Amino acid sequence: MFSLKTLSHRMPSVAGLVLVGAVGISLSACSEEKAEVKQVIRPVKVVEIAKAGDTRKLDYSGSVKARTEMNLGFRVAGKITERLVDIGDRVTPGEVLARVDATDYQLAVKTADANLASAERGVETADLANRRAEQLFDKSVAPKSQVEQASLSHDQAISQRDAALSALDQAKNQVSYTELKAGQNGIVTAINADTGQVVGAGAAVVTVAVDGEKEVQIAVPENDIAEFKPGKTVKASFWADDKLVLDGKVREVSGSADQQSRTFAVRVSLPNDPRILLGMTATIEADVSNGNSYVSIPLSALADKDGKQMVWTVDRDTATVHGRDIKVADFTGDGVHVTEGLDTGDLVVSAGTQFMSENLKVKVPNQQSALVDTDQTVR
Repeated sequence: MFSLKTLSHRMPSVAGLVLVGAVGISLSACSEEKAEVKQVIRPVKVVEIAKAGDTRKLDYSGSVKARTEMNLGFRVAGKITERLVDIGDRVTPGEVLARVDATDYQLAVKTADANLASAERGVETADLANRRAEQLFDKSVAPKSQVEQASLSHDQAISQRDAALSALDQAKNQVSYTELKAGQNGIVTAINADTGQVVGAGAAVVTVAVDGEKEVQIAVPENDIAEFKPGKTVKASFWADDKLVLDGKVREVSGSADQQSRTFAVRVSLPNDPRILLGMTATIEADVSNGNSYVSIPLSALADKDGKQMVWTVDRDTATVHGRDIKVADFTGDGVHVTEGLDTGDLVVSAGTQFMSENLKVKVPNQQSALVDTDQTVR
């Protein structure tokens, strides 16, 4: 048998067990408290607001055209019997482009020729009658009135002959008009009528772009048309060759808007360059005064709080984020235009705005938490 004394040395007292448990619980609570106090620093991506520029750029696309384009048509009506050119063919002055049936016009020439022959015989007859009347009057056989009448008949016959001669020339011109000819050097850009088609006088059959100065035609909306004045210098770039950038000048601005698109046609003259081909796609870039002072931010930087548009800015000293209300002007393909709420040098969180909260500690990539650098600069 063990004595009570021996048992008391081998088994711990109840008070000791309670004390050990209390110490363990206390240590566990301290550990949890330290874990809760530990702050998580979230890395963020930011953009720095640069100073708003004094100018902004306007970009409009168009196509290269010849300054002069001729819509050529026959001066007489008829059925097209031949078309001698195709789109892309080069033409020279006097070259025949198409023909219409000339049968009726050739018959008109024959008729006019016969009328002229008849009129000439009439002049000869009237001349003989006039001279005979004068001879009889000299012999006091015929009265003065007969001489005057013969003279008038002679003059009338001459007038009829002249009219017949003019009619013959006109008929010959009509025959020549059955051939459509080029007036200047150029390139055929369109065919509007083909063989077998009956066309009226003046109807466009072939379009020729005249060699010489080339230009770009763009469509400008009414809110920007005031920025395009004749003589204004602009930049022209081309989709086919991104290294080809030329200085152009606004040559002509339409006086009224297109009824369908409600835009104004603006034609920009280009310098002579063999690399520029008709039909090439061109972009006209113009620098204009920045009447609206605004800065641009990425669309991903825009946040919403209680129905108001806002952004999260980073305090450089404390490396914490703070919400700031802004006023948005409009949305563009590059981002958002902001007119109020942001100043030059502000750091704006550009991604992950849904994870932001007021006074949240942040860290910019590749920087210490106390140092904030920009990821990119925007205007």
